[in-house]
Amino acid sequence: MSDRKSDPGGIAVIGLGRFGSHLAESLSALGREVLAVDRDAQQVQKWSSMLDQVAQADATDEGALRQLGLTDLPRVVVAIGASVEASVLTVLALVELGVPQIWARATSGQHAKILSSVGAHRVIFPEAETGERLAHLIISRTLDFVEFDEAFAVARVRVPRSLAGRPANEIQLLDRYGVRVIGIKRSGEQRYRYVSDDMQLTDDTILIVEGTIEQIQRFATLS
Repeated sequence: MSDRKSDPGGIAVIGLGRFGSHLAESLSALGREVLAVDRDAQQVQKWSSMLDQVAQADATDEGALRQLGLTDLPRVVVAIGASVEASVLTVLALVELGVPQIWARATSGQHAKILSSVGAHRVIFPEAETGERLAHLIISRTLDFVEFDEAFAVARVRVPRSLAGRPANEIQLLDRYGVRVIGIKRSGEQRYRYVSDDMQLTDDTILIVEGTIEQIQRFATLS
């Protein structure tokens, strides 16, 4: 379904509880290389036959994470939910390692604020998200994503850099990617509206596009 070449690098999921294991399975089903990490030997043994790479480690230990090669991964998801302290310390360790994108699970609003303050780039609430939807968001550059069936979706994306500075009437060139623009919002505007020819696309313009999941992901990764 997805194009591995447009999204290089693996993804680590730390914490193999119900949410973390479901997310790891969803990412794997999308063709991504997933490294799953948990400190519980029983969880590691349970998932070792279902996921490509499963490792037992204390994720709050920066040295252990470095040894697992997390410094080479572009994205890590901290799915720990049982311990606020462990999730925060894990995020801190990942920040110290210089991981480019850190997604972290929060169990409350206060927890979310702490995770953001210590360096998590995106905080997620599993109660409001599904593993499949988050998997799509994680592997692409979409800002939001709604899947209607196995093939069709609507997504919110930033204008690709290669299209910034061009007038909106040239947006029909996007036909080559198989997506259709159904809404646009420029910087400073509060609401989305239909595209008009006099609109100028800028780096911070947000588009609402529809198409197949593969087409949207390919479009979102344009540079």
